[in-house]
Amino acid sequence: MKTAIRVIAIITLALMIMFAGVAGGVVLDRTVFTTVVPPSGMPADAADQFNLIGQAWHIIEQRYVDQSAVVSDQLAHGAIAGMVASLGDTGHSRFLSPDMVEEQHTLTQGAFQGIGAEVQMKDDHVVIVAPMDGSPAQKEGLLPGDIILRVDGQDISGLSLDDAVSRIVGPAGTQVTLTILTPETGETRDVTLTRARIPLHNVTWAPLPGTTIAHLRVTAFSKGVTDDLEKALTEIQQQGLTGVILDLRNNPGGLLNEAIGSASQFLSEGNVLQEQDAQGNIQDVPVQSGGVATTLPMVVLVNPGTASASEIVAGAMQDAGRAVVLGETTFGTGTVLNEYNLSDGSALLLATEQWLTPKGRVIWHNGIVPDVTVSPADDGASLYPALVKEMTAEQLQDSNDTQLLEALKLLTPAEAGVSLK
Repeated sequence: MKTAIRVIAIITLALMIMFAGVAGGVVLDRTVFTTVVPPSGMPADAADQFNLIGQAWHIIEQRYVDQSAVVSDQLAHGAIAGMVASLGDTGHSRFLSPDMVEEQHTLTQGAFQGIGAEVQMKDDHVVIVAPMDGSPAQKEGLLPGDIILRVDGQDISGLSLDDAVSRIVGPAGTQVTLTILTPETGETRDVTLTRARIPLHNVTWAPLPGTTIAHLRVTAFSKGVTDDLEKALTEIQQQGLTGVILDLRNNPGGLLNEAIGSASQFLSEGNVLQEQDAQGNIQDVPVQSGGVATTLPMVVLVNPGTASASEIVAGAMQDAGRAVVLGETTFGTGTVLNEYNLSDGSALLLATEQWLTPKGRVIWHNGIVPDVTVSPADDGASLYPALVKEMTAEQLQDSNDTQLLEALKLLTPAEAGVSLK
């Protein structure tokens, strides 16, 4: 089974090979800069570009006025980051420093330290994709689509995503002040957050008061989510609940194998997705057997913070006619990232495959368009199970979570035998 974050191989950092040999010279401004011998087997056109990078490296090393700023690993990392940036896959394919690799792995294991928000680069801005349940970001009212302009008063425009993130994250208990722009209102405000260690409870649920419907929230597809989801669905049915609202709002994604396993809890046959490689070859990824809720009536909630692996699940449910997808168009992250570890502990996260819905719909840049479009209330409020548990039926009906309430209306006739398909 492929995973959305896969370690393929330990690759020798190519830029370090540049200086293994010398052949001839190039006259530049009356100074001779040596060329370098590329690795054997490299195509001629690639070898020329390889040599070009080597020339630039030598010029910087020999001529840059502030020699204290010339640090070999930073030059290498910058060159790699620039190569990835040239692909135009902004905010998805990216270079990770060794520190960022560690943070990435920690996140997919289900815990991390920081403000508790998934961010991506979009239109040259650092944009919040999704605040996580119970996180400092959520408590301080940060919303999907908010743009981070400054970190502790320092402008982050022009920084790479990794550089910006490195300024935002930090040890639990420390503070960071973000200058936030909300595009819908044009409002700019400073928000001071206290970083925290955030154990991710990725699957939570509660019965909606006054109903026989469960509100089931999945916040990210980290390691172990499939098992947690299976357990939750078993409990829901054992308690006699007759339907489920699968809440994928503000779910930034995660591991591909967990998305496949999770979708398979609701499907008895067919495919979860299709994978298309760089050569255009398409491979079906089938439903795994053993789903525990293949006939339980359901609605799936999505919004612009629904991305990556969560879009896979929503798309699978939609194409199978298994559930009504309700909310807003999703983020549109339709590629599978492979992790290529480099020799110094850094890594490339590279989009090597595009995923399609089971019916072949392209999600990259398009997103999942819901069957029923429902905009959130002006305050953007959305309920989560920990809050629902403390509410009365009247409080639920009076809440501002318009999407959850509309989903509940759709499931009500299902209890009387009306199909959602």
